[in-house]
Amino acid sequence: MGIRTAFPIQELALPIGLGGSDIIGQARTGTGKTLAFGIPLLQGLTATARVPQALVIVPTRELAMQVAEDLRIAGARLGTRVLTVYGGRAYEPQIESLRTGVDVVVGTPGRLLDLAGQRHLDLSGVRTLVLDEADRMLDLGFLPDVERILKLVPGQRQTMLFSATMPSEVVTLARRHLNRPVHVRAEGSDEPEHAPDTEHHVFRIHHLDKIEVLARVLQATDRGLTMVFCQTRRMADQVAGALETRGFAVASVHGDLGQGQRERALRAFRNGKVDVLVATDVAARGLDVDDVTHVVNYECPEDDKAYLHRTGRTGRAGRTGIAVTFVDWRDMHRWKLIDESLGLGCPEPAETYSTSEHLFGALRIPETATGTLPVGQRARAGLGAEAIEDIGETGRVRSQRTQSPPGRGRSGRDRTAAGKNAAGQDRAAQGGSAARGRSGQGKASQGHGGDGSAKAGKARTRIRRRTRRGQDVSRGQRQAG
Repeated sequence: MGIRTAFPIQELALPIGLGGSDIIGQARTGTGKTLAFGIPLLQGLTATARVPQALVIVPTRELAMQVAEDLRIAGARLGTRVLTVYGGRAYEPQIESLRTGVDVVVGTPGRLLDLAGQRHLDLSGVRTLVLDEADRMLDLGFLPDVERILKLVPGQRQTMLFSATMPSEVVTLARRHLNRPVHVRAEGSDEPEHAPDTEHHVFRIHHLDKIEVLARVLQATDRGLTMVFCQTRRMADQVAGALETRGFAVASVHGDLGQGQRERALRAFRNGKVDVLVATDVAARGLDVDDVTHVVNYECPEDDKAYLHRTGRTGRAGRTGIAVTFVDWRDMHRWKLIDESLGLGCPEPAETYSTSEHLFGALRIPETATGTLPVGQRARAGLGAEAIEDIGETGRVRSQRTQSPPGRGRSGRDRTAAGKNAAGQDRAAQGGSAARGRSGQGKASQGHGGDGSAKAGKARTRIRRRTRRGQDVSRGQRQAG
């Protein structure tokens, strides 16, 4: 794959991991932690076991897909069978893969526990266990589930825990379940936590002018793929809709979307069909997409950790990037704490509007840029060009409506009603009761002037009167005429 030089975390972790010792690995995001545990994991596999030999636990579905893909690429020449397990997808394909046999399982805690509880996932053969992004699992409240999974794994195993930060709860987890681990940290204590090759720009912007400023930032010179982060799902939808009306190729990723919709948006983003991805913090951890040149914090992050993980989507693996943060007046106190913690040197961002000269100069935005993308620059295919994959989503209603638009299909309720009507007609044809058998078609075929309608199984007779020169005309007179 063209990887010829190891990153610092890999140089430190690989000799220890290949030797079979437990590891606590700590490094900033985007510095190659996946291969730091992936290569020892793959090297320790044997070709004889039918139950999983390695288990990787991750906090989010998007990270599970990415780690599994990296392991498939790295283990392609070994014929390694890697299974991704997470919620939102159908159980049956995952169960079938487990029956056939897999070597490595990468999954989120909830679905792992479900499959283990149903006795489809046998963890008795796991010899290598990895906890990736352990601090994020703490933030999401997954540590109790992780503890339950650890009880299902043999005590004699190699355990590798990787995390960008080490809160006290994660340290306690490591002390309880790791056997004399070696703690490796890839950067010195005097190095900044944020990526050194990323430019950081902060602007104080009124919330009513944010979308105008964002539209101009997205027209910056040499801008590639861009991620825009919002605090809430509702705001992410609003920003994505506003950008779409302004001509940008945009997709969104957040927790209110079905899993198929989220995967479709990420595929379109990776394939370049859309160049702007609006997301909540669900996409702020571990997501690695080539050519992400800009990250925009449309709303101020909650804390310094959220800022690091959001802006860590650019400037990865030695590349350069640009991070832009919009700070509202009401967010100034929070921003000062973030700035002081990370040493960004911008506690008082400049007051900025969509027409401010310093905005155009700092981000290299053409002077002709407006709030709408020129028609000549709308070259992306858009989200509609990305096919929708049927992943057998569980517990969803929204996606059914999406896949069956109005006029092209029936919902489950419509199909049920249609089936009941058809069954009623069949019973009528077989000599059922008259009250049941009077459907609209039955009355129309009787030829007694019925209008072909029925309500609650009862026939409704409609009498028509015909007049001629103000005089009623009887049926006999009409026939004679």
